[in-house]
Amino acid sequence: MLEPKPSASAGSNLLFLREEEIRLAQDLLFFAYRDFTNAADVILEELGLGRAHHRALHFIGRNPGITVSDLLGILRITKQSLARVLTALIEQGYVVQAPGRADRRQRLLTLTPQGQVLERRLFERQRERLTAAYREAGANAVEGFRRVMRGIMNDTARAYLDSADPASREPRLRTPA
Repeated sequence: MLEPKPSASAGSNLLFLREEEIRLAQDLLFFAYRDFTNAADVILEELGLGRAHHRALHFIGRNPGITVSDLLGILRITKQSLARVLTALIEQGYVVQAPGRADRRQRLLTLTPQGQVLERRLFERQRERLTAAYREAGANAVEGFRRVMRGIMNDTARAYLDSADPASREPRLRTPA
């Protein structure tokens, strides 16, 4: 019986990076994104909201008190587009904005209790898909997925993930009703 070969370090065998393999990866990303976002799109459509609203809810929820400027940096959309998104979220009661403590010109964004419920509902729908995929793929694949996704991201996105408050990354515990 042959002994298994020791696993090579990441990237040591670049033969698998033929154009067809890259195109397949691109297909996988497109289809995964389509199906991942569809889970939340159904809820958003009922509320007259779209994916930009979802992204804003997600990052405001992950970063309570985030400035409009920082949210613009994360979302990479125009001020005009973000203004439309925030106007809808504020008018529908999902987000509140307050002036900054040190700099009153800043606008700090936080989810309202209603916004927290909506963000949680959207998360739950997408969590179902992620959980099933992670279970099917196994622990090693999960780590590989994270590495690939980080490799696709630019330095700013990786820095955001690396500097984020670890406490905010922990799941929120629900208190018994």
